[in-house]
Amino acid sequence: MSMTTRPVVGFVGLTHLGVNSAAATAERGFQVIGFDPDRGVVERLASGDLPIAEPGLDELLRANAHRLTFTSGPEALSRCDIVYISADVPTDARSGSDLTPIRQLISLAIQHLSDRGLLVVLSQAPPGFTREIRGLEPHRLMYQVETLVFGRAVDRALNPERFIVGLHAASASLDPRYRTLLDAFGCPILPMVYESAELAKIAINCCLVASIGVANTLAELCEQVGADWGEIAPALKLDARIGPSAYLTPGLGIAGGNLERDLTTVLDLADRHDTDAGIIRALIANSRRRQGWAVQTVRAALPGAKGRLAVWGLTYKENTHSIRNSPSLATLQQLPDFAVTVHDPVAPLSVVSHPNAAAAADPLDALVDADALLILTPWAEYRRQTVQDIAARLKGRLVLDPYRVLDVRAARAAGLDYRALGLGDDA
Repeated sequence: MSMTTRPVVGFVGLTHLGVNSAAATAERGFQVIGFDPDRGVVERLASGDLPIAEPGLDELLRANAHRLTFTSGPEALSRCDIVYISADVPTDARSGSDLTPIRQLISLAIQHLSDRGLLVVLSQAPPGFTREIRGLEPHRLMYQVETLVFGRAVDRALNPERFIVGLHAASASLDPRYRTLLDAFGCPILPMVYESAELAKIAINCCLVASIGVANTLAELCEQVGADWGEIAPALKLDARIGPSAYLTPGLGIAGGNLERDLTTVLDLADRHDTDAGIIRALIANSRRRQGWAVQTVRAALPGAKGRLAVWGLTYKENTHSIRNSPSLATLQQLPDFAVTVHDPVAPLSVVSHPNAAAAADPLDALVDADALLILTPWAEYRRQTVQDIAARLKGRLVLDPYRVLDVRAARAAGLDYRALGLGDDA
């Protein structure tokens, strides 16, 4: 590669991670080849039918179509200077990583790399994974920490805070082609050995979970003493030791799969190496306690009732198609004696496992004949609904709004029995 030629970049695995990363790389001016062995996925992407929901992704792909090639033929990888392994890592029932599909993609990619091609593992893996890869000289193998967030993946992919890069040795340097790629994003580059980079991602998520655990613990206390966590959190964010972007929003336990996976990895590593993981076990216990908030509140407010519930939101968070470890679906499974009418902007009724569930095309239509409203995913569409319209359509008065989609004072002024995480009855 000459000093004026940009590297061609490949992405192996066109799941959420791969598609968003490929689109962002094309936006930075690179020719991108996206490969996936699933021909159906490739055909959908080529036709503009996205298999994932992510704000801004469709527009970004269309704007860079001239730089993007999607294929199910692995031989195209031989044209790439840099190939990323970019498939999302599946998890098992205990949230442990199943790395078998990632290993298969790595083996396939190595078979088709050019003689000077570089391989970068972007899929999240535990410490020790990258160093165990065989069939490639160490200087051609890197690990890069991914820090995408469902619902904000396009912005995170385009504007990373930093690149954390794992190399085979502390003394190793970045290949000029790889540095050209990373420099195009204009953020700090932090090189370190493989194991440090692999553990860095887990460390980031552990700190996030710790913040959520603190918020959940104190929010529950607020509910009992008449305080309002919504008033306290802004004060914490103004403390320089905590910061304005701190994860201080209480929620219905850890969701989505990625954070749970990292906690499981830490527990497995701690057991293997006989280190202390008591704080991680405490965070998991705290998460499980808060997962039951909606169920407990409904049953306390509607004792013995077998009425109808309106549920807004099925995905695990807003602006994503993912239902993995969704608090909404977990809540519905624990309320089989209620009829439910659900609404979600992207998730279909088929994702709901409930003996008596129906879907509504409109959020307000879901309220008809309902004894309570549960807003379990904070989609922007729900923030646009007025409390007056809700009060007029809802048969009962109970509204569970853990993420405070609605205005607290307005909801109570409209005569609704409004409940939120971290909100005392008199706050």
